[in-house]
Amino acid sequence: MLRQFFARGFACAALLAGLAACSTIETTQPGVVGVDRRQTVSPLVDRSKLTQQASLQYRQVIGEAQKKGQLNVDKSQTERVRRISARLIPAVASFRPEAVSWKWETNVITSKEVNAWCMPGGKIAVYSGLIEQLKATDDELAAVMGHEIAHALREHAWERASQAANAQVGLTIAAIALGMSGTQQDLTGMAYNAMFALPNSREHETEADRIGVELAARAGYNPHAAVSLWEKMGKLDGKAPPQWLSTHPSQQTRVRDLTVYAEKVMPLYEKAKRR
Repeated sequence: MLRQFFARGFACAALLAGLAACSTIETTQPGVVGVDRRQTVSPLVDRSKLTQQASLQYRQVIGEAQKKGQLNVDKSQTERVRRISARLIPAVASFRPEAVSWKWETNVITSKEVNAWCMPGGKIAVYSGLIEQLKATDDELAAVMGHEIAHALREHAWERASQAANAQVGLTIAAIALGMSGTQQDLTGMAYNAMFALPNSREHETEADRIGVELAARAGYNPHAAVSLWEKMGKLDGKAPPQWLSTHPSQQTRVRDLTVYAEKVMPLYEKAKRR
């Protein structure tokens, strides 16, 4: 029993040391919207390897779309999306100057899926379903793309990976210290997910919303289009899960926040229109 106690203590100490080595960073400047939360990342997650993995995944997705004849099929859609991204990209300098020189790419994938994303390093994909099903205007597309670009600028993927790695370490510590069964560990993991992981994801979504409206405004797109976009999304999604069980803010919370921050960056939009 004593030997088992010391073995558990040693394992816990080693794992705790890994958690203690976490560092705080600031990936972006606050901008006019004031996104200045200090971010926590873990030494358990190699940033460069994460970026390499994202690049590999991007190539796989794009390659698969090309094989299926789904890549940049509609020339007018592709030109439209690339024109919008070309205006958004220079605006990232207000949050992260070096990001302007990332190797940006923008593609349109033919799919009924209402989706868009921007991987670390500036690899953007917009799905045709988003354009067609929402009947998205240029301003609304700028809101979507600005939001996704914001995730890449803030390196939310790195943060989420760090949170997941630390959570796993924390749960392992608890399991070792308490001698928990597999079922008990599963329940503990579910509790962690509900209390910590999902709220953190909502925080990332809110940051991306706020940075996204500023990027759109600086690029000369009406930031209030973010509100009309998410109102359309709400009608499309149907019944959404309760906010506390969602990785996204509730529709009402999101629209209310976007309305406030879109108004905050209107002077940037007015200035961009005069150029």
